Amino acid sequence: MGDITALRLQKAIGYNTTGPAEVLEMLEVERPTPGPHDLLVEVKGISVNPVDVKLRALSAPEDGPKVLGFDAAGVVVELGAEVTDFAVGDEVFYAGDVTRAGTNAAFHRVDSRIVGRKPETLDFVETAGLPLTAITAWEMLFDSFRLAEGAGEGEAILVIGGAGGVGSILIQLAKALTGLTVIATASRPETQDWVRKMGADHVVDHRGDLVAQLAALDLTPSYVAALTATDTHWPAIIEAIAPRGQIALIDDPETLDMKAAKPKALSVHWEFMFTRSMFQTEDMTAQRDLLNRVSQMIDAGILRSTVTEHAGVINVANLRAAHERQESGRVIGKQVLGGW
Repeated sequence: MGDITALRLQKAIGYNTTGPAEVLEMLEVERPTPGPHDLLVEVKGISVNPVDVKLRALSAPEDGPKVLGFDAAGVVVELGAEVTDFAVGDEVFYAGDVTRAGTNAAFHRVDSRIVGRKPETLDFVETAGLPLTAITAWEMLFDSFRLAEGAGEGEAILVIGGAGGVGSILIQLAKALTGLTVIATASRPETQDWVRKMGADHVVDHRGDLVAQLAALDLTPSYVAALTATDTHWPAIIEAIAPRGQIALIDDPETLDMKAAKPKALSVHWEFMFTRSMFQTEDMTAQRDLLNRVSQMIDAGILRSTVTEHAGVINVANLRAAHERQESGRVIGKQVLGGW
């Protein structure tokens, strides 16, 4: 009986109490059984995102330890009864579901409707840097801003925090799939070089006067992707954006003066890539479809990896260090880990 029980256990990294990165610990948890629409994936690569450190610091586990992780690439090892479009052995990537246990585990259960096919030209670890940020960026451009592919000629988008994970892929998607002129913000020489490498047409320093810098470029953005410190940049965004412009944000500002957006009749959108999976929306498969598009674009050389840091194998010490790097606010692109 003990041997049978042991076969149902797997390694995972999680925490029992909120706190700094040191609360992360190695766990033995039950290997999940896939539901009707689910895949069970052997995890080969993961990445660390701001949401990981935010939850670790603020979200107390309710029933036993909490396992984080919202990016994975791996191999399908088991199928739910109603899954018809995947097979055991398929190589996949995805960003998971905030309402379920995370990807920092040897095996992970995920709804097949939000899973894409892994790019053939990237390994599992490099691939793990893509899904959450690619979904977020895609949904900002095509769901929040309601841009059509190829649209935006003669207009500009301002990407605040362009060197982060979301900004790095958003710049590329905007250049590849729209006609928008891309203005990215970055404050350090290395981040400014990075956003240019990602394809930004212009770079401005978000630590300086954004309004003056945009005026010097003679550009008035119709779209603003506010990816970080939105509350700090809000007055400049309102002043710089075109009338009837659109703003999308992903961070968690304590307060925003929404009345300031009224004179220009601005639209403000929240982007939260977990919404489709959290509420089981009718269009859940949109995330599967966009991940497949991203995979194809990677293989075609249209998009490039945004990974800058390989943080080692998946163990407690390396994951703690990756969390601490993420909290420093100085990560360029994405951090990834791979292999147990």
